[in-house]
Amino acid sequence: MSNVSRRTFIKGVGATLVATGVIPSYPARAAEFTYKFANELPDVHPVNQWATKAAAKILEETNGSVEIKIFPNSQLGSQTDMLSQVRSGAIDFVPVSGIILSTLVPVSSIHGLGFIFPNYAAVWAAMDGDLGKFVRANIDKAGLYAFSRIWDTGYRQITTGTKPINVPEDLKNFKIRVPVSPLWTSMFKALGAAPVSINFGEVYSSLQTKIVDGQETTLSLVQSNKFYEVQKYCSLTNHMWDGPWLVANRRNWERLPEKTRAIIDANFNSAALSERADSEKLNEQARGELIKLGLTFNEPKRELFRDTLRSAGFYAEWKAKFGDEVWALLEKTTGKLG
Repeated sequence: MSNVSRRTFIKGVGATLVATGVIPSYPARAAEFTYKFANELPDVHPVNQWATKAAAKILEETNGSVEIKIFPNSQLGSQTDMLSQVRSGAIDFVPVSGIILSTLVPVSSIHGLGFIFPNYAAVWAAMDGDLGKFVRANIDKAGLYAFSRIWDTGYRQITTGTKPINVPEDLKNFKIRVPVSPLWTSMFKALGAAPVSINFGEVYSSLQTKIVDGQETTLSLVQSNKFYEVQKYCSLTNHMWDGPWLVANRRNWERLPEKTRAIIDANFNSAALSERADSEKLNEQARGELIKLGLTFNEPKRELFRDTLRSAGFYAEWKAKFGDEVWALLEKTTGKLG
């Protein structure tokens, strides 16, 4: 066997691989920053699909220095748990509903007031405009960094196991699961219901065992969590629009160089806009699938519910809690509520 030096051998192999089009893949250098992005939504939900795409672009545009790992499907806890973890720095990025965030930033739940946004155009006019800026400023004061574009989970609907909800009177003493939030509890009490606060991971079993008779969430989550197996009716109330603010642990965020923060900011905000469109389509498609799966739909008149809330003093109560300044910003889009 001829005596070939190691350098000559490697050079020759490399030339052969290039000539044949076979390029070996070598491990990339370790990222300088490895961050966690966690949420309670399924991995197939547009939030996680677009977050994954954004993370890939961020890795590329930072030349491998920032790796963001996605943890979907409540792998790291409930929304409440993850909010605590992002505050401590154990998680770096969390898309969290303003309703849940309101335990820390009370004004962040204002978009969830019942029956205020007639359509998506009104939602984005408010949340991308002065109302959204006001909310983000308050999130920043709480020690978190809030990205400028809120994401979408959609309009929430009511499912029941006993009867369809056609008019507000149908909710009288009705046991309905709501998230752990004063706003949700307040709204359904004003409508005459008996709300029960339960974390999302326990909803299916609570419906199955009749701890509650119904729940409310988006159609895509009704489908993905198989609530149709333990519910018979879906009332398209569109009673509340909800979407998560993407928030970051401020200490971990500020560790990043300014140029790097700009790359992450641009990619996550762009992803949010794309996610909105996909989320809306997903909920539309879910309705058709749920009909095939046996759920019966009805469309109540939203005005009846809004009138009931007004008469019950719901809007006046929350105006007093939120304050005149932010209420005026809200009514620029919704019109007079109280």
